[in-house]
Amino acid sequence: MHHAGPGPRTLTVVRQEASLGAARDLEFGLELLAKAKAGNIGPMLRLYRPAPTVAFGQRDTRLPGFEAAAQACRDNGFEPLVRRAGGRAAAYHQGTLVVDHIEPDADAIAGSKSRFGYFGELFAEALRSVGVHAAVGEIPGEYCPGEYSVHGTDRTAGSRIKLVGTAQRVVAGGWLFSSVIVVENSAPIRKVLTDSYAALGLEWDPATAGAVNDLVPGVDVAAVEDALLATYAGHATLTSAAFSSLGA
Repeated sequence: MHHAGPGPRTLTVVRQEASLGAARDLEFGLELLAKAKAGNIGPMLRLYRPAPTVAFGQRDTRLPGFEAAAQACRDNGFEPLVRRAGGRAAAYHQGTLVVDHIEPDADAIAGSKSRFGYFGELFAEALRSVGVHAAVGEIPGEYCPGEYSVHGTDRTAGSRIKLVGTAQRVVAGGWLFSSVIVVENSAPIRKVLTDSYAALGLEWDPATAGAVNDLVPGVDVAAVEDALLATYAGHATLTSAAFSSLGA
């Protein structure tokens, strides 16, 4: 599986201290992918805490309830956006951590399927290190369902909640693997997803939406970020660079 993951020995970690705004944050990841493809940047990780956003999939926009769903997001203080990747609506806010892993790769398309499994395991490993009973796999009724969702199990209730959603953009010459880890304050996410999915007429189980600190009280975004970087350090040599160096 090594070919699927961070192949190079060095990965530059860039912490983006403030959101650029919901739409710009999403766009900037694609700009970095274009730079990687052109050979202007090497393999990198961009970490940030996003503004309250609901990212809809392309299919959602074709449903008759889409406008009502977008309005439900705004009513909840979340900005509705449409991402280029597939999947269904996913919600995130400042209590989540977005991890954009970008790499130039001459053979980007070949590894695209195996990357989901590779990164799913990497994120599950990072979450286990902060005390979450984490595993990879779709859970019944989850929002934005995916075969490689990372979920956590509540040891007392035995219920499972989705904690990480992943999406990938592959172009000739590079890839962007974007993951959102829900760490804190899950109630607004559950509420906006409930309202949006109802407007879209999509079935799901709100009990599947939660955050890391619902399972392990006291864990915050900073702790999860540290755990993730410690896990990554087992796969690549990490260096860091200032966000300003990326020319956002």
